[in-house]
Amino acid sequence: MNSTRTLPPSAANTDVHKPWLADLLLLSAIWGASFILMRAAVPEFGPLPTAAVRVCVGALFLLPVVWWRGLMPDLRRHWARIFVVGILNSAIPFSCFAFALQSITTGLSAILNATVPMFGALVAWLWLKDRPGASRVLGLIAGFAGIAMLAWDKASFKPDASGVAPGWAVIACLVACIFYAIAASYTKRYLMGIPSLVTAAGSLIGASLAMALPTAFLWPAKMPSAHAWLAVVAAGVMCTGVAYMLFFRIIANAGPPRALSSTFLVPVFAVIYGAIFIQETITPWMVFCALVIVCGTALSTGLIRLGLSAAP
Repeated sequence: MNSTRTLPPSAANTDVHKPWLADLLLLSAIWGASFILMRAAVPEFGPLPTAAVRVCVGALFLLPVVWWRGLMPDLRRHWARIFVVGILNSAIPFSCFAFALQSITTGLSAILNATVPMFGALVAWLWLKDRPGASRVLGLIAGFAGIAMLAWDKASFKPDASGVAPGWAVIACLVACIFYAIAASYTKRYLMGIPSLVTAAGSLIGASLAMALPTAFLWPAKMPSAHAWLAVVAAGVMCTGVAYMLFFRIIANAGPPRALSSTFLVPVFAVIYGAIFIQETITPWMVFCALVIVCGTALSTGLIRLGLSAAP
């Protein structure tokens, strides 16, 4: 693949010393850990309570930061639309991934999560009329082919030992990615100009409120262990609260495209964590499909272009 843009050697060399690179690696490592943490919590909490506690902890972590920075008026002024983002971007996706992690590995779920920018490009095309060029269309085709190949290997809809069929788990991950993509276009259309930290904290508050009632009904009869609580609180503080703050700092220092490039690194960390801590198997087929998906995503988002035609 040849990109139509190349940085001069001097620019490329200076990028190596940019502080945002350390933030990017740290963000990817933290988000990669979210899958193994949620997997540790799900057996005792259940999928929806796991997601609910995570967003609630994240909201409690970020809300004081919003207040300290004097951004509460922005939150009060735009709360309704921000809360909608919370349902689209946190409540539904986190619940879907928690459900999926009962059956499939953390590495597989993280690889599927890497399709978010690709689905984002598709939703933006259909909703915002952000028409992609030929190179990006080719990327969409390649990315969906990679998903199909990966999903085919888990196509069984017969429940396994967890009681969840792997096929349904894969579909849940893809549903989560679609909702992430819808949330991105919704934000671009209705929430531009609002401080990102306000959107992050407000969306987590909205997700917490939306999930409160169903969580009360589905709360486990037996109180989860300290190990499960530690896992879900860590996911809320580190993988939600701290991760959002790092993400927004990268956007401020290096721009959105570089911040979104964390999507390509998250599966690497998730696969490594899964192999080290819970002895998950990494198959050559998973690696091959992951490469196809990542290449397709890079093309579909315009991060790499083949020079087939000028971007519209």
